Amino acid sequence: MGYRIVVAGATGNVGREMLNILAERQFPVDEIAAVASSRSQGEVIDFGDSGKTLKVQNIENFDPKGWDMALFAIGSEGTKLHAPRFAAAGCTVIDNSSLYRMDPDVPLIVPEVNPEAIAGYRAKNIIANPNCSTAQMVVALKPLHDFAKIKRVVVATYQSVSGAGKAGMDELFEQSRNIFVGDSAEAKTFTKQIAFNVIPHIDSFLDDGSTKEEWKMVVETKKILDPKIKVTATCVRVPVFVGHSEAINIEFENEISAAQAKRILREAPGIMLVDKHEDGGYVTPVECVGDYATFISRVREDSTVDNGLSLWCVSDNLRKGAALNAVQIAELLGRRHLKKAA
Repeated sequence: MGYRIVVAGATGNVGREMLNILAERQFPVDEIAAVASSRSQGEVIDFGDSGKTLKVQNIENFDPKGWDMALFAIGSEGTKLHAPRFAAAGCTVIDNSSLYRMDPDVPLIVPEVNPEAIAGYRAKNIIANPNCSTAQMVVALKPLHDFAKIKRVVVATYQSVSGAGKAGMDELFEQSRNIFVGDSAEAKTFTKQIAFNVIPHIDSFLDDGSTKEEWKMVVETKKILDPKIKVTATCVRVPVFVGHSEAINIEFENEISAAQAKRILREAPGIMLVDKHEDGGYVTPVECVGDYATFISRVREDSTVDNGLSLWCVSDNLRKGAALNAVQIAELLGRRHLKKAA
């Protein structure tokens, strides 16, 4: 016996990936519904490679009663309207927006990192999915923290345009094409030209000079992993279609060598260590697209601090950073709490 699953925002980049991953992982589905805004009502989309198609329904008119879980990828405004309605009807919401992440009554979950926290979902019947950059970073940090206890993290991100949705991907494509033919590369989605450029600005600026994206990485890491860890982040948009990269510097309380870290990471769930000291002996965003893993490369000791390491972390932001993590949460919820599947 399987579950009745709703994918909200099914026509967007993340929603489509949710459907693909549910099909790929053979999630036990008895019935699945694709819902979105009224603009997409009636559109027909694929349920991954299952051969099944789904007709998109209007979320405004959708009755969530009797459905087990809803994977939300509709942004904070839509979530604010519909998540409480779905949750009150008994349909557990797994939300990809930032709306509930810091709500103390809503667990913020990365299954490889803090699966035990999912028990808190009963307070509001809502579970939050973390920011894409946070998700891949805490997967890398967790096994190292367990071994040597992390004191401080300094991270610089190199985030793909798909993090800004279809509009971001379209803008990179159009600007690149226009530059090659001598036309103007007007910025619309981003604050400056993204083609052949990098932009040290994601989300809005806060009073202290950091951006909201940087703030998310700080507070979400503390909530998921350990409130005592100090984190500072610089988040940068780069002209890559899919795949976020991070240069992470870590300071530990206890001694840890690069060799020990590699052994730990090699055995850790969700991680693929690719670290050869040769040309091409590391992973870049191009190689991570479509993969479930968080890839770690360039693990090395930092001699400027006691017990310091630096590493390179790459992951498909539409997958581990969003859709895959949501499906993994659904799998965890089913195994530990709903237990309907045979």
